[in-house]
Amino acid sequence: MHLNPYGEYAVLLAASLADDWPADRAGIEARTRDFGMTMEFRESPDDHALTRLAIDDWLLVVDATDPAERAALLNAQMAAVAAYPRLTDHDGEGWHLHYRDDNQVLSAVLRAVIGVGTSLHLVTRGMHRLGRCASSPCANVVVDVTRNGRQRYCSVRCANRAAVRRHRERTAPEPPARLRP
Repeated sequence: MHLNPYGEYAVLLAASLADDWPADRAGIEARTRDFGMTMEFRESPDDHALTRLAIDDWLLVVDATDPAERAALLNAQMAAVAAYPRLTDHDGEGWHLHYRDDNQVLSAVLRAVIGVGTSLHLVTRGMHRLGRCASSPCANVVVDVTRNGRQRYCSVRCANRAAVRRHRERTAPEPPARLRP
């Protein structure tokens, strides 16, 4: 039995959706497959819009810097989709827990998975392990999965861009002093 099927992948899925929003429901479902979700999702005509709302709510957690506020937001989001945990064995994955009711629509499933996954990520790795990229003007989500807990950039490209910016600032010649009349 898997002890934590809602680990890191759920938070990385949320970040992927937030940073590169799919054009339609099929794109959302394809992204869930890319991140390892194999189950079928019941369709609803509002799936695209309701999933966008779920991601926007999750971004409130990302942008919260106070651990207590972050916890309160996550608790409220999980309470809105709460269900009894249940054992399931679908799609050859082996026995594992679902923290949601069966046959929910895509947006509700993602709210539950992302809420529980984010909570587990923060309590096991640290409440500070979620934020925005430190390379201006990038605003992508950073899910810190590093060993030392100091990831500040969403990608190597952004880290390099910030390093070049800092280097140029350090080595820039001093502007000439202006003469006063």
